[in-house]
Amino acid sequence: MRILIITAGSRGDVAPYTGLGRRLLDAGHQVAVTAHPSFAALVGGCGLDCRPVPGDPRELIRGWARASSREEVRALTRAYADGLADGVAQAVADGADLLLTASGAAPLSRAAGEALGVPVVGTCLVPSFATRRFPLPNARSAGDLGPEGNLAAGRDVLRRAEGVFASAVTRLRARLGLPADASSAPVDVRPVFHGFSPLVVPRPGDWPSWADVVGYWWPARPDGWRPPAELADFLQAGPPPVFIGFGSMAPGQGERLSELVAAAVKRAGVRAVVQAGWAGLSGSGADVLAIGDVPHDWLFPRTAAAVHHAGAGTTAAGLRAGVPVVPVPVMADQPFWASRLYRLGVAPRPVPFQDLTAEALGDAITACLSEPAHRRRAAELARGIAAEDGAARVLAHLGSPGIG
Repeated sequence: MRILIITAGSRGDVAPYTGLGRRLLDAGHQVAVTAHPSFAALVGGCGLDCRPVPGDPRELIRGWARASSREEVRALTRAYADGLADGVAQAVADGADLLLTASGAAPLSRAAGEALGVPVVGTCLVPSFATRRFPLPNARSAGDLGPEGNLAAGRDVLRRAEGVFASAVTRLRARLGLPADASSAPVDVRPVFHGFSPLVVPRPGDWPSWADVVGYWWPARPDGWRPPAELADFLQAGPPPVFIGFGSMAPGQGERLSELVAAAVKRAGVRAVVQAGWAGLSGSGADVLAIGDVPHDWLFPRTAAAVHHAGAGTTAAGLRAGVPVVPVPVMADQPFWASRLYRLGVAPRPVPFQDLTAEALGDAITACLSEPAHRRRAAELARGIAAEDGAARVLAHLGSPGIG
């Protein structure tokens, strides 16, 4: 079967689908992944075809930071969505028998599936249905609002997400020769599989019966990858370091954050591996090593703790490794995952990025490492997560009648 996985965004929005894609490839399917050009090497290095889509999420985040008004932010986002719609149209034109879609791109995938006459299955990295159990990620308030408040907040998240792609969907439907009104389209996105652990976010009982939580899809490691000698030597030269990285967050803030991190590491009295990420973090001194991209599944088990932005993928990697965490959420779904880490007992109270200082970070690292319960709980969760196989549930569905 020719399977097209439709996703877009930062590395964390793409990497988990390389793992799912590899499992599908190993099962005998032809697999392609849509991704921005900056991630073509990541996708191709995992043995998967890459169908590029326009856009640079790093520049989009920088644009949001520089924007002087909400209207400017909306204009930047609309332009990004329009480019993505064009890319999806081109990607599906190359042929597919099944579309697997991330939640953000689902409106575009639904239109593509209608035009192609092929099924569309949801493969989401964050909760994607409103529930009375909790507000959805990206809600205007991250705290528990009570059953009806949580449900209303979740519906608001979904309305805003649909609004981001509304004009792009209209353009895409016109390009694909579809009627403008999508309300009665014969193709829906179902079933929907959520690629995170039910130990981390249990499936809410008020979700549709065809929406499930199946376990993580672990990023594939690029073929032939080996750890840099400098990193291997640093790890062997002393006690396990603390990992510090903010992923795709804070582009252009490297100098400020590097100074802040250096002071925090000194305050906490730890060794640290600092990942440059899009912020461009650097490090200096005998106790700090700056690195580029390194697979988290290899690095995190060799660390004492992980300081990160609490993106979905990095959160998953820390839980898999069984290490305690210092969450520093910046935006979008990150406050949701940061709060979840705290409630699971693997992290001290999150340090919001806007409140980040050397003192706050240093003290949070100390609190994380000095509380043995964080590591015990992290190890317990890691054992449970290791027993799950989220990709197997997707593969089982492909063997269902009417698929393939």
